[in-house]
Amino acid sequence: MKSLAFFVIALVSANLSLAIEYDSKKPILPSAQFRSFHEIIKKDTITVSDCQIRDVNDIIREVFKKDVKSKVSKETKIKKVSLLILPSFSVNPANGLMFGVNSTGTWHFGDKDSTRLSTANAKVVYTTNNQLMAYLKSSIYTKKNDYFLQGDFRFYLYSLPTYGIGTNAPDTAYEASFSWMDVEHAGGGGSYPMKYNYLIFHQLVNKKIVGNIYAGIGYQLDSYWSIEDELLNLDTVPSQLTPHWTYQHAYEMDTEKYALSGFSLNLMYDSRDNLMNPYKGYYAILNYRYNSKFLGSTTECSELYMEFRTYVGIDKQVPSKLFAFWFMANFQVTGHLPYFTLMALGDDQKATTGRGYVAGRYRGEGFIYGEVEYRFPFNKCHQTIGGVIFANATTTSNVSTGVRLFDYVRPAIGMGLRILMNKNVRLNISIDYAVGYKSQGFYFNNGETF
Repeated sequence: MKSLAFFVIALVSANLSLAIEYDSKKPILPSAQFRSFHEIIKKDTITVSDCQIRDVNDIIREVFKKDVKSKVSKETKIKKVSLLILPSFSVNPANGLMFGVNSTGTWHFGDKDSTRLSTANAKVVYTTNNQLMAYLKSSIYTKKNDYFLQGDFRFYLYSLPTYGIGTNAPDTAYEASFSWMDVEHAGGGGSYPMKYNYLIFHQLVNKKIVGNIYAGIGYQLDSYWSIEDELLNLDTVPSQLTPHWTYQHAYEMDTEKYALSGFSLNLMYDSRDNLMNPYKGYYAILNYRYNSKFLGSTTECSELYMEFRTYVGIDKQVPSKLFAFWFMANFQVTGHLPYFTLMALGDDQKATTGRGYVAGRYRGEGFIYGEVEYRFPFNKCHQTIGGVIFANATTTSNVSTGVRLFDYVRPAIGMGLRILMNKNVRLNISIDYAVGYKSQGFYFNNGETF
């Protein structure tokens, strides 16, 4: 019932969303005359000339304007900048009342025929438990795609349970998770509540080598401080230990603060036709990161990150009907990474891995994740509303206990709705529900999961 109540609250909030398109020449203003939504969607108003993709902006125009047919049939010019703003609102025991703003922007730095779409997503959320969550994530192509810049900047005054290392830890049931704009919560048995602050500053700069192949460098900083392990008690007999304290103590690392600071080497291939919502193409990246004490890192260590995505259309007349595939892996190569810097669900740039599980549910020195998603419009003609069916699986390792990758695999399945907010940049609102191993969750977001 809690999950259902959360879903209703979030759905109402989503319907209060504000879609803004900036056009320096002609802003869109509603007419004073109103047409009923029922009148617009009647079958006898749809002709062959009307059979074009319609987004929410088109529906709004049709509701408030007389000349529906001429507006629908006329080709819409692509705006230089598109901005979608949504309220971010939810309630859970860990954070109390959360409220804020989530926005997504898209633009071209050059001519759209020679320069790929650039995107940026920003969010600021404050809670009644005095928690602040803010981030800016960007994927930018410069003119003629000469450079690709990828940024991930986060500042959190935060709290979230941890569950230990390895896909088998802990093997206990806990309450369903709830997510609104990437902010998630899960409680119950098996969780270890943590409070901490953290700052992430990741900036990758890649230069085109030939065709769709890029290479470059990056700087990546992950800093954690004011870490409070709420269940830890060293004064009892026996002591009440936690996964975080046990791991940090085993490798002689500070349990209250730590940081990773290092440079990375990157190799990337990108042939996607759209960063926001691809219909075809491939994306692959290989990132080797070395963290050095000279740069302020708590420990000398290195890690290897790999990611691959592809999109396979199954209907030439409906490009949005497709299968999407996603693979991700991260491995500790040398030294030992501090606990919270070990790869976990939700640690990807968009924080969207692991629908069906709470963020951080599975982490480890080795991390492998895979997902497949079937995407389709409900109406092939207008494509305003669509659906997805997806499945994912996660496996992580724990060196200290001998748990290897694929000793345990945690799957999840789910389905969702897509609402087309801007057809020019293919920006959707996503509403998903997923069920995992002793877990479930609702997810609301701007754009596709991957």
